[in-house]
Amino acid sequence: MKLQESITGFYYVGTKRANISKLVNIYRRGYASGNLNEAMAELMRKDHIVPEIICCESDFGFAAISQWADLLSRNERLSKIPLIIDACKITSIENYQFMQNRKIDDILNLEEWDENNLNTKIRFLQKFKVRMRELEKQSKVEVIAGMPRSVHSFLKRISDILMSFTALVLLAPVFLVIAAAIRIESNGNIFYVSKRAGMGYRIFNFYKFRTMFTDADQHRTEYGHLNQYRDSELALFFKMDNDPRITRVGKFLRNRSLDELPQLLNVLLGDMSLVGNRPLPLYEAENMTTDALAKRFLAPAGMTGLWQVQKRGRPEMSGDERMGLDLNYADKSNLLMDMWIMAHTPQALIQKANT
Repeated sequence: MKLQESITGFYYVGTKRANISKLVNIYRRGYASGNLNEAMAELMRKDHIVPEIICCESDFGFAAISQWADLLSRNERLSKIPLIIDACKITSIENYQFMQNRKIDDILNLEEWDENNLNTKIRFLQKFKVRMRELEKQSKVEVIAGMPRSVHSFLKRISDILMSFTALVLLAPVFLVIAAAIRIESNGNIFYVSKRAGMGYRIFNFYKFRTMFTDADQHRTEYGHLNQYRDSELALFFKMDNDPRITRVGKFLRNRSLDELPQLLNVLLGDMSLVGNRPLPLYEAENMTTDALAKRFLAPAGMTGLWQVQKRGRPEMSGDERMGLDLNYADKSNLLMDMWIMAHTPQALIQKANT
């Protein structure tokens, strides 16, 4: 990705030179202050250039930053700018508090992000914030199934917590049996962990039971000619019939979707929902920064969703079909739709197990 020189640049509140240098490399210009009040005074000046992004270190504390972010949100010019909190040295309690604050757009450990990925992330947040402001400005109050979207989101989260926690407790013996079977057949980690992008392009660790031998990725190029998507629009994906890298236990788990049970932990942590859009790997998500495609990230990633139900008994869906279902869910998701998807998911899983 070629980084282009920015006209307006960034504004950084803090003193970490490494973070400031990283932003300079992306934007070529910017402003920095080590004091919240001083930064606010500068940003509020009408003759001050409006930056493309505002980053603030978490060291100032949640209370002070929350009040500061509230002032930004009340200013017509500044409310359009994404606000990122640097998560370095942040405590678990502060992380939770910042996540609940809707005026903060994301929490990132800037040290862990390279310049290209950080630039992609910021560009998405800009598009995401513009879209959210458009929705907020709609004169017609959006009502879904007789209730505001905010109430739907609250009830959805409560049900996610209750159902995922209950399922994890009840399925604990099943987890132990599966873990033992995986370890007996092959050495290595019980879980397969990969980075995925969820709602608001928030990056999280995605958990599944390991279904392949530990060196599976090293042998991927050997089977490239057998990739079902090799000559199609889905060439970034890799899938082949009778994949020899899959263990016998792994094949059993995949056929019955049992390998996906650890995602209940993602739901409990708030990374995902029981119902939502497909959790995308980063190499796919980073290409979805256009206004139309970024819209899918307005909905949470889910264990099941329209893509799971609609593909019953059908061959592999095209990329356009998958994206169409994601955008449809982001536009029209409501409690009735979630209940319909949950009701039809067992049927889809049974069909999958029988094929």
